[in-house]
Amino acid sequence: MKREELVSYLDGLLQPAKFRDYCPNGLQVEGRAEVTRVVAGVTASQVLLDAAVARGADAVLVHHGYFWKGEDGRVTGIRRNRLKTLLEHDINLFAYHLPLDAHPELGNNAQLASRLGWQADGRFGEQDIAWLGRVGAATTAGALAGQVAGGLARTPMLIGDPQRPISRLGWCTGGAQGYFEQAIALGVDAFISGEISEQTVHLARESGIAYLACGHHATERYGVAALAAHLSAQCGLHCEFVDVDNPV
Repeated sequence: MKREELVSYLDGLLQPAKFRDYCPNGLQVEGRAEVTRVVAGVTASQVLLDAAVARGADAVLVHHGYFWKGEDGRVTGIRRNRLKTLLEHDINLFAYHLPLDAHPELGNNAQLASRLGWQADGRFGEQDIAWLGRVGAATTAGALAGQVAGGLARTPMLIGDPQRPISRLGWCTGGAQGYFEQAIALGVDAFISGEISEQTVHLARESGIAYLACGHHATERYGVAALAAHLSAQCGLHCEFVDVDNPV
């Protein structure tokens, strides 16, 4: 597949122009013109880039790429090494941040719900990134934490009464603890995200709404993996998801 054909296909699928994001979405580093083999991962770390080189990849596809707003723009140190790896081996880097969080089928929030059996019925937050819905059957906060632990192979941090009845949920993968107060106002029984902040604990305790911090990386493994599988099926590319372990 031609590189520009892949750019066009991904941009058409994920609609990055609709989002006000913290980084450029789409093709971030240009490599060879023909793409046959793609390595996908959550973050364009050096470990993932080395895996792409070892597999003879033409492109790397990630959720967390480069060139974030507010970063030091100098090409030194870690940034130099990463870019040197891509450029020396003529590997393209594609990155989709908020567009991959939000996609109704392949996105991180959609894939998290699918994996855990939650039924989505609404959106909220900036650019409708966060999701609302229900558990499959009424449960408790402690049982929900157990379900998440089993589904993600990661024990979540539960703030709240484990015996609290849970029916209505809000969730947003990654670092979305800032949406917790909006979720409370919308009447959820629990909010699930990747990260937690100091003030989040007090909001959970004082509101009585359960909060589950399940890991930034752990909650965002499934969108890019689903996107890679989609490209394999629809575009005939050889796509491999490589999960670089991250405890956060």
